[in-house]
Amino acid sequence: MKLSAFKIIVFAFVILISLNSNAQNFSGKVTYVSKSKMELGNWGAKLSDAQKKQIANRLKNRLEKTYILRFNKQESIFKEDEKIDAISGATDSWGSYFTRGEQYKSIQENKLVQSQEFYGKRFLVKDKLYKIDWSLGTASKQIGKYTCYKAKAFVPYSELKWFDFSWSDIRSNDREEKQVEEKMIVVEAWYTTEIPVAQGPAEYWGLPGLILEVSAENTTLLCTEVIISKQDDAGIEAPNKGTEITKKEYTATIRKKMVQMRNNRMGRRG
Repeated sequence: MKLSAFKIIVFAFVILISLNSNAQNFSGKVTYVSKSKMELGNWGAKLSDAQKKQIANRLKNRLEKTYILRFNKQESIFKEDEKIDAISGATDSWGSYFTRGEQYKSIQENKLVQSQEFYGKRFLVKDKLYKIDWSLGTASKQIGKYTCYKAKAFVPYSELKWFDFSWSDIRSNDREEKQVEEKMIVVEAWYTTEIPVAQGPAEYWGLPGLILEVSAENTTLLCTEVIISKQDDAGIEAPNKGTEITKKEYTATIRKKMVQMRNNRMGRRG
């Protein structure tokens, strides 16, 4: 009897160790579709519905994109799944200068590494992860086969848009407007505890489950496919080529280059 009891205890212990080992060794791949609403401002009010539709078709590569997130418990790599334009046979080269490059996040090391390219020069942006102060809600919904819960946060504009630029940003800098408080962006995320990792697409992370949907301003990232592996075989490696620079330094460098481009163009006109 004592021997049988001992065998049961040993068997249970082996099963427990096996389960813990499997829990530690898993990875995944998630496909997201990004959809952005077209903003035309006051100029757009003068356009007909047909003209707006025509512009939307031309900007489809910028308004609708596909991204891939590969992750394990501590690391992730997030990048755009580039598509060739069916008409021109080319990618949106100008728009690509102001889009997110391949992005690596290490939760364990609190590290961000992101590859960015601007007019033939490659940068390797290295910085700390911005810790988002999430507010967890009770609302839930189904995304695919996963039950997801709602979370909300307010994130500084500069933390979400540091790689993105517009001529309005440059004009604002020219006027040297001093803002008392930085613009905060409302972020709404849906995460599932059925995949217990604090990972997510883009700059979003830090929830008690994988983020499957997230919305900020006029853009929504929505999961369309999840593939889970029991092995830690996601092939996650940080980008390693380019001039090392911080987010703040990268923003200053590109804005300076854009001012030079604008001044050169105005000089040729004169």
